[in-house]
Amino acid sequence: MRWFMTLIVALAAGFAGAALWDVSGLGDRSTRDYLLAHPEVLPEAMEVLQRRDQQARIDPLRRELETPFPGAVLGNPAGSVTLVEFSDYACTYCRQSLADVEALVAANPDLKVVIREYPILSPQSLEAARMALAAAEQGRYAQFHTAMFRMSPPSSESIEAAAREAGVDLARARAAIETGAFDDQLRSNGQLAAELGVSGTPAWVIGDQALNGAVGREALEEAIEEARQS
Repeated sequence: MRWFMTLIVALAAGFAGAALWDVSGLGDRSTRDYLLAHPEVLPEAMEVLQRRDQQARIDPLRRELETPFPGAVLGNPAGSVTLVEFSDYACTYCRQSLADVEALVAANPDLKVVIREYPILSPQSLEAARMALAAAEQGRYAQFHTAMFRMSPPSSESIEAAAREAGVDLARARAAIETGAFDDQLRSNGQLAAELGVSGTPAWVIGDQALNGAVGREALEEAIEEARQS
């Protein structure tokens, strides 16, 4: 199998050309014949390589990644299975995914959902993320999270309305925001995203898998079940 994995690595790296084929030792006829007879193994092997790469990125970060900013968690805070979401209140696909997350929480009492505020789409995203963390500090995160997505896109007016609906003490929240109390957390979220190769929202980490985009409830459920069994 060593020759096979060498081939896959070469393909993944974008190698091409007869010279490389010969130098890498992959040009013998038996190898060529096998691949021509079984081309279906190539995408399967690429998937294995991708999963290994994901695990290699996730493992060193897992403890930090799965430890939420105090209060910025949905579902069971003591859950044995952790789903991490990188989210932006200006993201349409994040808003669409909210119903999926709520359904997953309802169906999986052992699920902890750690929200990583990742405000990359607009200045108002950053304003909303800071208010979300202020809400978390007051134990009103879930309420603000839901209200903010319902009232999005974020603006000064919608952020204040969501905070009021969530029962956030606005004077206390604004005072904390003005001190920069949440900026270190937002920078940390950005660094985690960079190390994981996250470039957009929503992005998900569950077990050894990283998923990008509004992948839907079924894909997330499958990943949760796999993480539960690992």
